[in-house]
Order: sequence, then structure tokens, then C-alpha cells
Amino acid sequence: MTVSHILGYPRIGAQRELKKTTEAYWNGKCSRRELEETGRELRLRHWQAQQDAGLDVVSVGDFAFYDHVLNVSVMLGAVPGRFSAHAEVSSGNVDLDTAFRMARGRAPSGDPAAACEMTKYFDTNYHYLVPELHEGQIFTLASNRLFEEVEEALSAGFTPKVTLTGPLTWLWLGKTKGSDFDRLSLLDSVLNVYGEILARLATQGIEWVQLDEPALVQDLPLAWQQAYERGYHRLQSAPLKLLVATYFGSLGDNLSLATRLPVAGLHIDAVRAPQQVESVIDRLGPHQVLSIGFIDGRNIWRADLAALRERLLPLKVRLGQRLWLAPSCSLLHVPVDMEQETELDKELVSWLAFAQQKLVEIVTLTRLIDNRATPADEKRLDEATRALDARRESSRIHQSAVSARLVAVKPEDSQRQAPYSVRANEQRRALELPLFPTTTIGSFPQTNEIRAARRAFKAGGLASVDYEAHMQAEIAYAIERQEALGIDVPVHGEAERNDMVEYFGEQLEGFAFTRFGWVQSYGSRCVKPPVIFGDVSRPAPMTVRWSQYAQTLTEKPMKGMITGPVTILQWSFVRDDQPRATTCRQIALALRDEVVDLEKAGIKIIQIDEPALREGLPLRQYEWQSYLDWAVESFQLTAAGVANATQVHTHMCYSEFNDIIGAIAALDADVITIETSRSDMQLLDAFQDFSYPNEIGPGVYDIHTPNIPEVSWMVDLMEKALEKIPAERLWVNPDCGLKTRGWAEVEPALTNMVKAAKLLRQRYA
Repeated sequence: MTVSHILGYPRIGAQRELKKTTEAYWNGKCSRRELEETGRELRLRHWQAQQDAGLDVVSVGDFAFYDHVLNVSVMLGAVPGRFSAHAEVSSGNVDLDTAFRMARGRAPSGDPAAACEMTKYFDTNYHYLVPELHEGQIFTLASNRLFEEVEEALSAGFTPKVTLTGPLTWLWLGKTKGSDFDRLSLLDSVLNVYGEILARLATQGIEWVQLDEPALVQDLPLAWQQAYERGYHRLQSAPLKLLVATYFGSLGDNLSLATRLPVAGLHIDAVRAPQQVESVIDRLGPHQVLSIGFIDGRNIWRADLAALRERLLPLKVRLGQRLWLAPSCSLLHVPVDMEQETELDKELVSWLAFAQQKLVEIVTLTRLIDNRATPADEKRLDEATRALDARRESSRIHQSAVSARLVAVKPEDSQRQAPYSVRANEQRRALELPLFPTTTIGSFPQTNEIRAARRAFKAGGLASVDYEAHMQAEIAYAIERQEALGIDVPVHGEAERNDMVEYFGEQLEGFAFTRFGWVQSYGSRCVKPPVIFGDVSRPAPMTVRWSQYAQTLTEKPMKGMITGPVTILQWSFVRDDQPRATTCRQIALALRDEVVDLEKAGIKIIQIDEPALREGLPLRQYEWQSYLDWAVESFQLTAAGVANATQVHTHMCYSEFNDIIGAIAALDADVITIETSRSDMQLLDAFQDFSYPNEIGPGVYDIHTPNIPEVSWMVDLMEKALEKIPAERLWVNPDCGLKTRGWAEVEPALTNMVKAAKLLRQRYA
């Protein structure tokens, strides 16, 4: 029979139980025992869901209190010395608080230290903790948590398949520290520990271990391709079966390499790369299993079971018992359960499938192609067909006015009136800002009072006039605090915004919103992506009244804030019935109207956030230019409708910019603010090497840690920036929005930031 399985399950819980308990633990409101018990309950619940759906094995090892890549770093003993964990590493049991300090810089126990760098996991909005690698580093098995979870699953009666980030991908995701050296020089030591892990899992009775190797869908240097062969030849002696899992794209020129690896099975992504399936089968060994991901693990649209059955039947004939079915990747990237969405209209609900529903789709497909379908399976097949037919014919999807406007776009619509050198002079005269101007990225703390008011307003318990008054009071407080702190370019604080994408989507046509559609972004941070189901347009202004009100409270230039088109696209569940480029350009035109209206309302500085620009870059280099062309044009369409004297900012964070610095320059934003505090200003190398011509605000304050940055530390960071960027083009700002921090952390941090800027002015004026 065809084997049904998944590559991983969402770990946050249907009600975000993991987030709530983890944050309670960090804040001293629950014990370690209570936190561990929540983790255990969630794991058991998720394994039970997989078994109840009919999967042949359950996924063990995909759970993490913060990040699965961090889990592997801890297991390998790759704990930087500043976390004072040497005794823990040598004893083979790194403490959970050490992992939290690595992630956040602080935990309920242990001394605070600079957190590890965090960046995007391939082309997703999930953030992982970057492994820190040192020349000559020796790894050792330093955590028993995986083995304890396996025993947990076995004791509860489940049949586990262990999931673990593969050794080569873990090294690929790491960064060298201290000196520049070849990361592959560490591979043998990494493999030694992996060999120990696999041997120990075998003694627990594990038959299959899934090693995730998404690095295989990228352009790998020859040395890395050879390292894959060498590494997996080392691991083939493990007394269990290995399934190498690839996803997020096509194997491409690594196809022969992947199919030659001495492993028992291979998983491929047939959603992102359906064309590779037959080629992989042609090269697969006669005894190797092929796991095919035909169910989309990255999006929430219902699968076309009838079409997939027809696609799979000939593959079943070719592979027989060697065919496994799974989602394209881990279900970490989709919400937990559609059944909770009782407030969405029935038509839209019928088009969607969350993680729990995808389990059922996998099992249904397996039974359909094995000729063992039940009446319930046949019913699901019929329901899926009818729902997809209704979606294609729905009048809710297309707007003729949107299509007409898109056709009418001219090349000059995406160009500012004058080049940056001209605009900069006009902006300096209009804004009269000091050297090293200070600002923030946009959001200020979202207090319990703000959230309570928003919930009451949405539930109908707070009248519109009272809600607006409450938000205006919060805005006034944010302006008052910024005035007292001496911030040069204040922001209104975004008290009225639930999320930087959701807020805009709620006011745009073509979007829908779930109530419980949460997915993990990083650590305890969860986001609820909008669903873009139809053509996008803007019925009315979205941010203007809030920014306009804020400007009346200060003589300083208020910075208006909107989220850019690429980020709205990337951080939404996007319709799959037209090119993503078309949807992005629709969003851009809607946002262009907002930017123009902000300028008309007297807002002289407008920030268009694009933190997802780098995230959207395809994993294969030959696809980059096509993406960058439409992504850059979408930003330009959004920004280009304003006058020279209006200063356009953009913000990007937790990305590697070297590969796309030319595209960033082509955005032609007057000022770009970026995350550099965790990378010690190293990200500025790309801007220096490229001779980036516009202004830059390198983040000097890591907002993802509760630690308060010292003045001297921020001055030191800015002086490193001055080695690469002239003083007259540098801004001083945090590296991201302050929404997730508290005022008790924000005020002293910003006080120090302003002091740092004043010291810099004294030194370099």
C-alpha cells in the first residue's frame, strides 16, 4: 500500500497555546514544569491528529519551543561561549534556558548575552536562529530532548518517523565567526554526532528518519555537491532507513546527486516543481522509496483531488509499494484547523484547507489510488470537485475596473519626477533635519489596553467614536513620549493596527480574514496571514486620518507608514489562479492611492515597508531577474506618485542583501532602514561595495531581545557604519518595529539611542 505521512506539523497549537505558555514562562508567570507539560500535551495532541486522520506514521522531532534549527544547534553542542554553557555541553544536556538565551539574549535563568543572528528560512517568512560556526569546532551530542520525545511517542502507542534537519543543510544555514574559513571543514565532526544520533534512535526501535535537506533545491557549489555524496556515504551505515527530504523547489542540477545518495528514500516537492517528478523516477534506484509532495504545504487552497488522482495513478503503476504521499513541505507554514473558522462565509470556507484538512487530503488520495477508497473518501472527492468548480465560476474573484487600470499603466508611472540627487536637496530644505537624524521603524508597544480596546470594538462592545478616541489617546501618548525623548522624525505608533499586513488587507477588496489562521513567524511570534482570493483594490483611505491627526500634535515631520506590495503579497496566502506578479501589481496600484493621499494630507515622509523583498527571491539564480523585475516595479508604482520634496523610506530586516543590492538601489527609496545590530554592521558591506547612493539607517538596537542597549555600544556600531557610509547619509534607528516590546524597555533603549546620536553629532559635525 502507498504510505501516507507528513514532513512536519504546526507546533503552536490551534489556540496558540505554545506561544501563550512560553511567554508566560519568560515573564515569570508559569513554571518550567508547566511549560514542559504544555509541550508534551501539544505533541500528543498533534500525533493523535495524524493517527486519527489515517496517516501511516506520525512526525516526531518537528516540535520546538523556539526553532527547529536551534534544536539541532543545541543537540550538536553548537552553543556560543558567551552563553556560559560549556559545562552543560560537556554533560550532554544543554538547558532549555540556554536555548532561549541564544534565541532572545535572555531567559529566566542565566546571564543575558547578545542573541544569535536570526534570518529567513529559505524563501519563507519563518525565521531561524543562524548556527554560529568556528574554525576547528568540535561537536558533541549535547541534548537528549529528541530521544525523550521519541520515547514519549512510543509509550503513547504511536508509530514515529523522526524528523531532523539534515547535516549539510544545517551547515549551509550556518555562518562562520571569528575568521573566514570553509564551513565544510566541520562536516566530519557534525557527521560524527549525526551517526551517534541515528544509532541511538535505532536502539529505540525507530525504522525511518527523515533528514531535511532543502539546500538541495539551491545552486550548490561543486564542493558542497561532493560533500553531500561524502556525507551520506558516511551515514549509510546507520542501522535504520533514511528519507532525504527536499522541498521549496526543484532539484534541478542536483537531481542526479540526490537520486544517487545511498539512502532508502527521497522526498520531492511536486507543487513548486511538478515537472521534476518523472525525471526523478527515471533516476531513482530500484529499491528506493519516492515520497511525492502533491499537497501544498505553503498555501491553504483546497486540493483538486480528482486531478491529483489522475496524475498519481500512472506513478503508482511505476512505483508500486515504493510510492509515498505527503505535503510538499512541513505544514509548519499553514494554520492548524479550518474547523475553527465559524465566522467565514461558507463559500470561502469550501475553498480552503488548513493543516488538519491537508492530513485528510493526503489519506484520501492514498486510498483513492490504492483502490481502497471508502464512501467517505468518495464523498470528499465529490465535495472537492464541486468546491473548485464553484471557485472558478465565482463572481467574487474578478473586477473589470482593476484589470483595466492595470492595462493602462505606463512606464513613467513607476519613475519619480527627478533623480535622488535632486530630490535629496529639496528634502533637506523642506525637512531641516540634523546630522544623524533619529527615528523608529513605525510601531510602538501594543499594550494590553490597546488590544483590549480593539477586541471590544470588533466584538461590538465599544462604539466607533469611543474606539477612535481611545486610539487617538494612544497616538497622543506615543507622540508625547517621542517629543520627550528627542526623536527627530516621530511616528504615530500604529496603535490602531493589529498587524502590518492584516491591517491593510482588512481595508482592501479581494482579501478575507480568518479568526484562528495563525502561523509561526519566529519563536513565540505568530502572524495571521490574510487570504487574497480576488482582484485587489482600495475602496477608501486606510491610514490617512491617523497620520494626519498625529501631525497636528507635533511641529516635527511625521512619518506615515504603509506596508509595501511585495510584503503584503509574501505574507498573505495568495490566490493560485493567476501569476503572483499580477496580484502584486494590483496591490501596488491600491497602495499608490494611499501614498498620494498621505502626501495631500501634509505627510512629508512616507515609509513603505518591504521586509519581504529578499524573502521572495527564488531559490534558483536563473529565476531571480524575472522576480526582481516585477517586485521592483511594484514598489516603484507604489512610491512614484509623490513630489520630489516628499521623502520616501523603506524598511527591510533579517535578510542577506548582497545578492539583490542592485534591485534595492533600483527601488530608488530616499532612505532605507535595515537590520544590522545582530550582524554587527556586516550587512552594510553590500551597500559599501555597491556604492549605494541613497541614505541608510542601519539598526543599532535589536528589538527582538529585552536587553537595553548601551550608548557606547550603539555609538560603536554607528562608527563601524561610518567606515562604510558617509555621515550625511546615515540615520540612527532601531532595527525593527517596537510593537512586541514594553514601554519599560523601549524608553530607556530609545533614550540611549538619542544620546548616541547626539554624541555622534558632536564628533562628526
